[in-house]
Amino acid sequence: MNDCLISASADIKEAIRAIEAGKKGIAVVVDPAQKLQGVITDGDVRRGLLAGLRLQDSVTQIMNCRPTRADVAMPQSSLVELLDSSGLEAMPLVDAENRVVKVVLSSELTRQTDTGQATGYSCALIMAGGEGRRLLPLTENLPKPLVEVGGMPLIERQVRRLATAGVERIYIAVNYLAEMIESHLGDGSRFGTEIVFLREREKLGTAGALSLIEETPAGPLLLMNGDVFTSINYQSLLDFHLQHESLLTVAAIDYHVEIPYGVIKTEGPFAVRLEEKPSQQFLCNAGIYALSPEAVSQVPRNQPYNMTDLIESNLSSQPGVAVFPVHEYWSDIGTHAELDKARTELKLARETLDGPDQDDESAVHLQLNQRRAA
Repeated sequence: MNDCLISASADIKEAIRAIEAGKKGIAVVVDPAQKLQGVITDGDVRRGLLAGLRLQDSVTQIMNCRPTRADVAMPQSSLVELLDSSGLEAMPLVDAENRVVKVVLSSELTRQTDTGQATGYSCALIMAGGEGRRLLPLTENLPKPLVEVGGMPLIERQVRRLATAGVERIYIAVNYLAEMIESHLGDGSRFGTEIVFLREREKLGTAGALSLIEETPAGPLLLMNGDVFTSINYQSLLDFHLQHESLLTVAAIDYHVEIPYGVIKTEGPFAVRLEEKPSQQFLCNAGIYALSPEAVSQVPRNQPYNMTDLIESNLSSQPGVAVFPVHEYWSDIGTHAELDKARTELKLARETLDGPDQDDESAVHLQLNQRRAA
């Protein structure tokens, strides 16, 4: 339990580490006597980042100061009922002095785990048809999705993580050297999922392949670019998408631009303000999306169409386009520099672990996230 406890003096990145390391889905804020002060969820973190907070800001700006709690002596049946009625997955248990004794999970109380259970996505689509020209000569005779990161093809990493998250059917849009990808992945049975390949006879852009899915999905669809290496929590993305009832949700990374010079603000010919080496912060498209069936049905059939087209055409619609801030590890394997960086970061994450954990992909991704938040 101690892994998910933090003090009120902690910053947001420490809260992220506690949420990840504690494996309870929450960080619990306590005082030096371990008395409960607040609770922070993954959603609290992402809402704070959307509001412009940074990882270095205090947890007091995002924590729930009046969280649902229960007495440690409460019967298990009552705990299950309280969690269910509150819509919570986890909750702190306290003693008579309001000291945190333990943190309980709904899944533990009902003797269920989330391993292998469906996330609620109807299916996923990986866009894997690109030529990877910026990775030449590496991709001269090899499709970019089969480029290895840490001894495993990038697309296999994506498939394995989606399967582990419970996605039962994965569509893969292929074009360039398609037969190599199809041969490597097969029907998906060895990964515990079903793989269906969508052959693009001509390039259909970053969203056009959605029209090749024969039947509109019954529920949300996860779409991701085939060159993304990430530890994003797919369930958190879905929860966010459903909570905001959006037509589609765009995952976005936090990107900082630092200007190495003093910037002069002027009015006419006169200087009015000087900013020394300012930095700017942006939310940038991460190439990962949750789409409602209605969004999928808007994609025109068998013609080039990009996700930017779908997003822009729905900016003013109701429901609209939600933005899901990604605080987990993320990399776009589009250049040799990014590929080398991802390989190095994965190697360092593995070296941080001991023995068998070095081959545990869940443990490795946890380390990637913690290094990202450090």
